[in-house]
Amino acid sequence: MGESGVEKSDKYRAPALDKGLDILELLANSAGGLNQAEIAKALDRTTNENYRMLDTLVRRGYVTRTPEGDRYMLSLKLLVLANQHPPRRRVLDIAEPLMRALCLEAEQSAQLAQWQDGDIVIVSSYSAPGNWRQSLRTGSIIGLYNTGSGRVLAAFQSSDQQLQMIRGHQLVKGEVALEEAAFIADLAKLRAKGCAVEASGTVRGTTNISFPILDPSGSAIAALTCPYIERIDNYPAPDLKDVTEIMRKAAAEIGRQIAGA
Repeated sequence: MGESGVEKSDKYRAPALDKGLDILELLANSAGGLNQAEIAKALDRTTNENYRMLDTLVRRGYVTRTPEGDRYMLSLKLLVLANQHPPRRRVLDIAEPLMRALCLEAEQSAQLAQWQDGDIVIVSSYSAPGNWRQSLRTGSIIGLYNTGSGRVLAAFQSSDQQLQMIRGHQLVKGEVALEEAAFIADLAKLRAKGCAVEASGTVRGTTNISFPILDPSGSAIAALTCPYIERIDNYPAPDLKDVTEIMRKAAAEIGRQIAGA
């Protein structure tokens, strides 16, 4: 019989690494630092089990001691390492291969949008294969109120972040601001649906299919959108339902890889 997923996971575990990561995650949530006894109690381990791991983490610079020497705190080394791989570049490195694949499978264009200082910006765009295509240029600035990308980005935010986006947004040509309370109510409905599949608010004949790219907290760090164009001849292209499912899977996979799941 084949190994189950749990058995495979146990087979390749690295207990020492688990212990080190447990300590880092614990200290990340402890603003004032913890002493050895507190760490042992929180992790249900003896102080002897943790001592060598703490000593290594201190020696490597991931953990520091307080000036008194009896408490341990997380250093800024993890932040330094994270900043060596900027978040936007990481999102694109993960998303773009999957975007290329979905364009080939769906035979449609796709674009990735992010919120940047009051603007909804297209940070990556791929055109459909073949003769028929519709896509926005990378670097284009689009609307918050009248695009699937903008609405999805706003829908999957905390209430405070939503207000910040709405009040900080700079309208683009042709965009009309909506009444704040009504727009927020509309975003709540969109969030409940999980995506936006709706007629374009800027051009005729296009259906925008927009899914959020979610971070581990459930907030949208990007929106993946397909400006779907329906074929009406005899060519057997994927239909709206098929393309929506392709988009859903791609968005979920991008989010999974970003979260490291």
